[in-house]
Amino acid sequence: MIEKWIQDIKATCASDQLGMILVHNGIVRGTAKDGKSVQGMVLSYDEGLLEQTLDKFRNMDGIVAVKAWINKGELQIGDDIMYVLVAGRFRTDVLPVFQDLIRTIKNEIVKEEER
Repeated sequence: MIEKWIQDIKATCASDQLGMILVHNGIVRGTAKDGKSVQGMVLSYDEGLLEQTLDKFRNMDGIVAVKAWINKGELQIGDDIMYVLVAGRFRTDVLPVFQDLIRTIKNEIVKEEER
């Protein structure tokens, strides 16, 4: 999936606007943030809110592409939680948007229940 996203972006974005592509792959860890062991998680998310959020970030200055895929349901340790991609002109454009998008997804869109 990620390779296809990158190929599509390189094929469709103006070369003078594309200088960086960042990708995040969140994975289910064997420990919670507090250090306790977990067996997995149940993950859900608001699909409508995700689409609204992606549209908002796509319209930011210097950004040419924003994509996200979020897994849902019963996830085991090692399963992919999400893929997030942000592409744009310069590192100074892309990095803050990338961090803010991931933070928004984790805090406002995704609901995680560790088991």
